[in-house]
Amino acid sequence: MIAIYPGSFDPITLGHIDIIERGCKLFEKVIVAVLQNPSKTPLFAIEKRLNQIHYSTQHLSNVEVASFDGLAVNYAKMRQAKVLIRGLRVLSDFEKELQMAHTNKTLLSEIETVFLATSNEYSFLSSSVVKEIAIFGGSVDHLVPQHIAIDIYKCYDKIQPILNQQ
Repeated sequence: MIAIYPGSFDPITLGHIDIIERGCKLFEKVIVAVLQNPSKTPLFAIEKRLNQIHYSTQHLSNVEVASFDGLAVNYAKMRQAKVLIRGLRVLSDFEKELQMAHTNKTLLSEIETVFLATSNEYSFLSSSVVKEIAIFGGSVDHLVPQHIAIDIYKCYDKIQPILNQQ
């Protein structure tokens, strides 16, 4: 069975990677689908995010990385996926995601949403948190893969803790 893990992944975090790895154990194929959202101004261009995710998931043989626009359920149907994967960190995530799952069900009844609770070590982590830490010059080395931390430091023109350790 094919599953879609949709999101903006701007940037992809260790929490996202944890969900992808666990999804790969449950499904034959996981498509990490990067949403092209015209109402947001991302830190990284879509192609950069696709490359970052591909590099971060290259150890997983059943992952595909792609981009889409529009509704996730329409993309899932086009890719013949039956499941949307969503990660849950806190109660407020659940409320929002449950509403979205019910809405998606009204749009395309054959698509199921599977919720994966985030591992405890990543329960606080989001792309927004990573960007905020980086904006103020904090280290994000423990929150994202090393190659992405370097990209983030370059974007914010901040001290690069990883590079300084080498």
